[in-house]
Amino acid sequence: MKHFTKPGRAREIFRSVGLSLGITLATLAALEIVLRIADFRELRETLTERALSYDYDAELGWAPLPNSSSLIKTFRTTSFKHNSLGLRDEEFSLDAKPTIMFLGDSFVWGLDSEASERFSDLLKPRIPGYKIMAAGVSGYGTDQEYLLLKRLWPKVKPAVVVLIFCAQNDRLDNVTNRRYDNYHKPYFTTQPDGSIALAGQPVPRSHLLYFRDNWLVRNLWLARLATNVYVRLKYPQVFAPDPTEKLVGKMREFVEGNGAKFLVGIQHHDEALVRYLEANRIPFVKLQGAEFYTSGGWGEHWTPEGQKDVAERVLGLLSANNIAPNSASAKDN
Repeated sequence: MKHFTKPGRAREIFRSVGLSLGITLATLAALEIVLRIADFRELRETLTERALSYDYDAELGWAPLPNSSSLIKTFRTTSFKHNSLGLRDEEFSLDAKPTIMFLGDSFVWGLDSEASERFSDLLKPRIPGYKIMAAGVSGYGTDQEYLLLKRLWPKVKPAVVVLIFCAQNDRLDNVTNRRYDNYHKPYFTTQPDGSIALAGQPVPRSHLLYFRDNWLVRNLWLARLATNVYVRLKYPQVFAPDPTEKLVGKMREFVEGNGAKFLVGIQHHDEALVRYLEANRIPFVKLQGAEFYTSGGWGEHWTPEGQKDVAERVLGLLSANNIAPNSASAKDN
């Protein structure tokens, strides 16, 4: 009797397992279809300027790919090309000619602008005695800009560093470890003695990088969901006290400690930063009021006319600090 019941029992087990497996696969397939139809923003590939030609950087969070080039569509479609340093500028070589480095985020990188339209490029023929470098990376906060400055310094050794501070979002960038489609970044914490300390390195990879780089995650939305949940749980968002003024102070200390001049341009209204700069006698210029795109772009980035306005104001700042000829004589030349 037992001889006849064993095959029947085995068939029943296989049938039960097959049925469970079929139900599971059908459920997963249905969930996959639902996720694709729902098209949740969190699960989209979202190839922004921080993903398309920018790549993961364990120290900075993200950085432009050296020697990359492409088109980017924001308020308008523009082209870009990064040099071997990963900067949207002409190729740089260190020689006897001094360099003015503009440090900042998308306002220095030139989002919504062709490279030739940017204020930094407009200044090149106006200040022939200096090389002009646009060391901007879209999405960076002051913390990442400070780290980029230190990375670039041995290769560039600028005579002048001008920080372009984006008053609309730099403070938000500086207080957290995660920004813009949940890209991870380093951040600074305030210590009991009032000093700041670097945290968040090595920077975790964003879920969007898994979407881009892993075939399974890129093609299976269930895998995207699982990856997104995993990254969020393993690396939760952190908020720290605002270190902005202390970061500006550290930047100035580093620049002047290396024998260069440090100045600041403020893209929009920030009275707290103005008070700090005035109290510490850091030269600065206000750029508020320069014409910008009011809709359709990724922020209030300057129009070509706005770029010209900014170039004039920055030239005035440089002239007032004996770095460039005064704006009137420079224009005549």
